Amino acid sequence: MFEKVKELILGNLGEQAIVTLQDHGLQPAIYLDPNYLLQAAKLLRDTEGFYFDFLANITGVDFHPAAEFDVVYHLSSIPYQTQCVLKVKLANDRSLNNLPEIPSVTSVWRTADWHEREIFDLMGIFFTDHPDLRRILMPDDWEGYPLRKDYQDPESYHQIPIK
Repeated sequence: MFEKVKELILGNLGEQAIVTLQDHGLQPAIYLDPNYLLQAAKLLRDTEGFYFDFLANITGVDFHPAAEFDVVYHLSSIPYQTQCVLKVKLANDRSLNNLPEIPSVTSVWRTADWHEREIFDLMGIFFTDHPDLRRILMPDDWEGYPLRKDYQDPESYHQIPIK
């Protein structure tokens, strides 16, 4: 399926859509240019013979100390019983005032809504055009993103000791 997905993307979106291929390991993945993420998602969902109708998971990966993150999409086609992994690499200076950005895929798969909110809340990756991007697990006034590898636990929250 990996080769078929690669050929579908190349044939419809061009070579510039694919940044690199991770063709080794248990789950081969296609690294997409973030500018082509939405087009690739719609293509994989709507093309006969592929029909990746189920977004099983989205996760964020922090490569600290490198200034980069990955966003990983696990897609499944229920009728064809196939899977596909897409990844997008995001370079970022790790500043809390300059979050890495990627387009939301909620317009393609509604289930992305909660996944993207969780990644935003815990990793600080901003999903553009998300219909309701706000914290989902942490309080609204929490500072920082707890799953980042360089996150420092605060001593207290509203004068309540945490440690």
